[in-house]
Amino acid sequence: MDFDYDLFVIGGGSGGVRAARVAAGECGAKVGLAEESRMGGTCVIRGCVPKKLMVFASEFRQAVHEANEYGWQFPEPDSFDWPRFRARLEGELDRLEGVYRNLLDGSKVEVHDTRATVADPHTVALGDGRTVTARHILIATGGWPELPPLQGAAGIGITSNEVFHLDELPKRLLIVGGGYIACEMACIFNGLGTQVTQYYRGAQILRGFDGEARGHIAEHMERHGIDIHTGTNVLDMKRTESGIRVKSTTGREETFDQVLFATGRRPNTAGMGLEEAGVTLGRRGEVVVDAYSQT
Repeated sequence: MDFDYDLFVIGGGSGGVRAARVAAGECGAKVGLAEESRMGGTCVIRGCVPKKLMVFASEFRQAVHEANEYGWQFPEPDSFDWPRFRARLEGELDRLEGVYRNLLDGSKVEVHDTRATVADPHTVALGDGRTVTARHILIATGGWPELPPLQGAAGIGITSNEVFHLDELPKRLLIVGGGYIACEMACIFNGLGTQVTQYYRGAQILRGFDGEARGHIAEHMERHGIDIHTGTNVLDMKRTESGIRVKSTTGREETFDQVLFATGRRPNTAGMGLEEAGVTLGRRGEVVVDAYSQT
């Protein structure tokens, strides 16, 4: 049977791009790749890279304060120019996406800028109405933020997908979650001058990390002004004229400009037609594979 491609990759993140480049550039395979959003995936567009730029920006205020204590004379920063930073951030993301696309072009990978789903074990349906066939199909769609089953969470709250592209820096931010993403975001926005409150339903943040380190980190965060509430979750939230009114399970009621949910991630496999094509999915939507990562 003749196929349009030897390999078709669904997902243009770091894993998908690398697999496509190696198969096409080093092995001589005919490769296609579909990406419905921006090339680079979570790491480049919605994760590691923009987060590191925010970490870098958030450290300057403390650095200026410490420099003054060591003899330098700088005015203490009293505000952060979010639009200016966001323009710098988006420029860097554009640059990196261009690098990814150039690497794919250099390896002769055919890129389809559209959504792709699996029609059968050798057929991919593209969002523009076309179908293509492939000897092998690689699912490289990564993960996606998971919102809690709370009324209003999807319409009012934001996740790590949206936090880098806010129109303005929130003055009051509630972060829901106690994992490393939640704690990183709390420290970043605290460094940028935002009043940060953090709710976590467990007894201590950073579950699964070293117990002694968890305590030291929590103390450090609180010492720098982050208001951590353990054993606490969101009971109800609604948008009002003054912001987002949140009622907690401990009876607290506060108003915030933004509510960021950092409550875990799940495999990004929903609506891809995988089960209909005979692919077994696990309880959380993960693709079940053998020792060779094959279905």
